[in-house]
Amino acid sequence: MKKGNQNNDRFRVRKSVIIVTFFLFILLIGRLCYLCLVNYKVGDTTIEAFIKARNTKEEILMPKRGTIYDINGNPLASDVISYTLLAYLSEERVDASGNKDYVEDIDDTSNKLASVLGVDASAIKDVLVRGKENDKYQVEFGNIGKGITEITKEEIDKLNLQGIDFLRDIKRYYPNGDFASYMLGYSVFKDDEDGNKWQVGEMRIEEYFDSQLKGKAGYRTYEKDKYGYKIANGREYIKAADDGNDIYLTVDDNIQLFIENVVKEASSASEAEWVLMAVMDAKTGAILGYSSSPSFDPNLRDMTSYIDPIATLTYEPGSTMKIFSYMCAVDSGKYNGSDTYESGTKTYTSETDGSTVTIADWNRQGWGRIPYDLGFALSSNIAVANLVESVITKEELKACYEKYGFGKKTGFTLEREETGNINYTYQIEAATAGYGQGITTTPLQHLQALTALANDGEMLKPYIVSKIVDTDSGKTVYEGKRESLGKIIKSETVTKMKSLMASVINGDSTNSTGSSYHMDGYSLIGKTGTAQIFDYQTGKYMSGASDYIYSFSGMFPEENPQIIMYAAVKRPKDTTNYLVPMVKSVEQNITKYLNISSTSKNKEEYQVPSFSNQDVNSIKNLLEEKKIRVVIVGSGNEIINQYPSVGNIITEGDLVILKTDNSDKKMLDLSGYSYKEASNILEFMEVEYELEGTGYVYEQNIMPNEEINEKIHLKLKNKY
Repeated sequence: MKKGNQNNDRFRVRKSVIIVTFFLFILLIGRLCYLCLVNYKVGDTTIEAFIKARNTKEEILMPKRGTIYDINGNPLASDVISYTLLAYLSEERVDASGNKDYVEDIDDTSNKLASVLGVDASAIKDVLVRGKENDKYQVEFGNIGKGITEITKEEIDKLNLQGIDFLRDIKRYYPNGDFASYMLGYSVFKDDEDGNKWQVGEMRIEEYFDSQLKGKAGYRTYEKDKYGYKIANGREYIKAADDGNDIYLTVDDNIQLFIENVVKEASSASEAEWVLMAVMDAKTGAILGYSSSPSFDPNLRDMTSYIDPIATLTYEPGSTMKIFSYMCAVDSGKYNGSDTYESGTKTYTSETDGSTVTIADWNRQGWGRIPYDLGFALSSNIAVANLVESVITKEELKACYEKYGFGKKTGFTLEREETGNINYTYQIEAATAGYGQGITTTPLQHLQALTALANDGEMLKPYIVSKIVDTDSGKTVYEGKRESLGKIIKSETVTKMKSLMASVINGDSTNSTGSSYHMDGYSLIGKTGTAQIFDYQTGKYMSGASDYIYSFSGMFPEENPQIIMYAAVKRPKDTTNYLVPMVKSVEQNITKYLNISSTSKNKEEYQVPSFSNQDVNSIKNLLEEKKIRVVIVGSGNEIINQYPSVGNIITEGDLVILKTDNSDKKMLDLSGYSYKEASNILEFMEVEYELEGTGYVYEQNIMPNEEINEKIHLKLKNKY
């Protein structure tokens, strides 16, 4: 019995073990099914993700940032791809075909790489040997192997070296250095929340259009080995990145270069706090170029200021604002340019405490009683002060300024555009606002307002982006175009204002402030400005000899303006007019480059050749046939000097002076000649002279054909 009981006990034990084992197996299977079906979590992740993470790796594929081009398709900012050289050393590594994919022959590899990289083979060999000794899976080569260009990479690829690979790197490159830097801005690399490095625009075009330029990331998923490296022949999935869109600016790099050169020259010569210049297409509002100094190199980001002068720099504009004060008065229909006023000073009584304040012309003594038209050419403050009282009200002036776009943003495609401030309360404040003091504006606002004078009263919005192109499809997704802001002044006002602005340039030093901007054969019109600088620390205006902002607003040619320009310089080292050579140079270069007719009335142009050593009567007849006025200095038969000089453009009605080989010192009849023309003739005669008055010659102390034995004295009448 005992033996049978023992057997039964053993059977029951075995049966229990089998049953328990079976239930444990069923429980394990059930648990496994549960984990698979419900994707059970292991720690903070699911079992599926856990398994996947142990065997696969996902890499973010960063997009190429869009390129910024000028209007001609020349790159101004682009991504440059470089490479970092690396070598695989693990003998477990194989390529997609199962072949060895690690550096096996160190000497051969070192010698061949050195021949392409231009370094000593020992430097490469040392890295490989140390990597082998330290059981490294892969190694890099420090500075030797960094920053490798596409061309160098292709040369290395042609060597078909076993175990050699590259890491791709991207950097933003501005090929022209500090060229148009405040226009372009710059970008930097920043980590997002997942640790991916993105290029982010931080200034100007790079910042404003960052979302268009940056593109969208892709990714690559692949199987990895125990070291975390890709398994050859493993499964791989790639979703390509969408590269950023390309942006084409309205800027012409040739015109930009014209501007850059003169700004740099003026900055160097003047030692000014800053210098700026901008040029616009008068018929579309497209910005063709602008520059300022001090500048910076976006590759180095060595800027001293983050302020973009064209849109974010506000200051008191000075007398260039008189264009728009006069424009308001003329457009009212109540302006009469022949009406006169007493120039010099004007006194106001305070509306709050009864005290008196006197404002004055830049020539404090004034010019006596003169017409308002002449007041514009002479940049008279008192002329404007009187207009904002007798012709228009201070409320009407402010309404005009607002209509012309001052005191608000233009909507230009740049971040942090400023509005300026045109607010005032009292009559004297309106008077000073009329000549650009006590209010602030931006250069961009002046450019915008001037478009009304180039388009028969229609104001245009400035823009700088020509088009945006999708780099994947090649399709244009945005196109910049002419945008009208409406007709803001009458056609008659346009005609009158262009005439007044012409008088500033085409007068002489006695009856205008801009005669130094005049060039024979060109028809620039404009207005000069000299603004005091308010010192917010002392609460007063600066009083140094050159503590001013000098500016110029203008356009050309007069009859049908194609180009608008604005230039300014702050606190140069002396009172030299550094703007004149800037404006003249840019006007000449743009006229030639764009083949703009340099005259204003569609007259036939004539390029002045050399008349040297030619017969004076033959040349005189030739010129007079072209309806060009001729003055002959001396009684010789052969020409030895001339004005204008060779290469200048002249048309019907212009004056040519021919000096002959016999200077007989006999007086000419100079009646009817302008101040400038009389001066040029007398200079050619090489005599002492004095001019009294402004306008045109009406009296001379030596009669025509008399011998010149004394100083010549000419009297001139006002041209108005």
